[in-house]
Amino acid sequence: MSEPAAIANKKPPLSAKELADSALEYHRKPSPGKIALQLTKPAETSADLALAYSPGVASPCLRIEESPAEVYNYTNKGNLIGIVSNGSAVLGLGNIGALASKPVMEGKAMLFKKFAGLDAFDIEINAPSPEVFIETVANISPTFGAINLEDIRAPECFFIEHRLRRRLDIPVMHDDQHGTAVVACAALLNALELQNKNPKNMRVLVLGAGAAAAAITRLMINFFGLLKRQITMFDSRGILSTQREAPIESYKMSFARDTRMRTLEAAVRVSDVVIGVSRGGVLKPEMLKKMRERPIILALANPVPEIMPAVALAARPDAIVATGRSDFDNQVNNSICFPYLFRGILEARAARFSWRIFFAAARAIAALAREKVPPEIVRASGGECLEFGPRYILPKQLDPRLLDFVVPEIIKAAKEPDTISPVATFGEGYE
Repeated sequence: MSEPAAIANKKPPLSAKELADSALEYHRKPSPGKIALQLTKPAETSADLALAYSPGVASPCLRIEESPAEVYNYTNKGNLIGIVSNGSAVLGLGNIGALASKPVMEGKAMLFKKFAGLDAFDIEINAPSPEVFIETVANISPTFGAINLEDIRAPECFFIEHRLRRRLDIPVMHDDQHGTAVVACAALLNALELQNKNPKNMRVLVLGAGAAAAAITRLMINFFGLLKRQITMFDSRGILSTQREAPIESYKMSFARDTRMRTLEAAVRVSDVVIGVSRGGVLKPEMLKKMRERPIILALANPVPEIMPAVALAARPDAIVATGRSDFDNQVNNSICFPYLFRGILEARAARFSWRIFFAAARAIAALAREKVPPEIVRASGGECLEFGPRYILPKQLDPRLLDFVVPEIIKAAKEPDTISPVATFGEGYE
């Protein structure tokens, strides 16, 4: 399909009210919510029930008591994710609380099932402190094969993940951090090639210093081998500089560097790459005009990016622009990654996520974007132009090839010794 024809066939975007009304109807009918249980064994006769429950169920119970690893052979533990949240940092909604976060967590469970065949329980916890949250998750952890921490605000999320990773014998990952970081690094890997830029020479500006920003920066440092002087981070009070008068929270100190720069405009001007995980509209077209040649802009704030793609490209036609939104080219979305990360680590029976696993996932995702896209995926994506280039640097969420492309690489990485010595660690500042 030609590009003009594809654009003509695209449906116009819904208004905010139309989208809200459609979403409410979608969640309410034909039955409330998005997930449900289903049986995997027959339960039609008395004989079936005798095997499924009393007295037959005693046999697998005793086998597991005797050898705990047998739980993976006789229960669904090895295919079951616990999606756990306190609702303190939900999407673009902020601290809306545990109960109001439930639709998001159900949506996460839906994506696990849709994309990777994984079952998931969403668990929303009213916890008055990180310690209570940690104890709650630890106490329920025997149910699950892995824990997906979700929508927990910084800096609590760092402390919670670090403590649970050390305490539990199953994989734990805060997807808002590491899933986002993997996809961002995959996007950057492809964009750097297209823009003919060498990571050793690039300068990166990170807008934001929360959970996603910290994880992207740490993974980027380790994945591309960047030096601290190549990265400038900007929070709501300005550049993270060792010379800054405004206080810097302890969990951000590892990103502060010695620099004379004081303004966002000055930082943008010397940057090859801008990665935004902050708030909408903070980047202005006049800033972009002064960036280095062939810039890369990942404007990932939701629902309004740091700069709209059309505005960015009008200012810098030589740029590659990505956002977190599905209605623009180059969506950086953690759903391209997290179902396959968990599928792979469960199949490998590994106890921990590692840098090697994240590196493997980023490379596999980037590699898939370079493959020819089948017509059915083009149709499912609304007829977009899906050919590796400035407008297509990442696979689409609905690309079924992600499962076969990414999972084997994760399994391989999970079974290899994690000999990578990270420059910046998972739980930095929380030892």
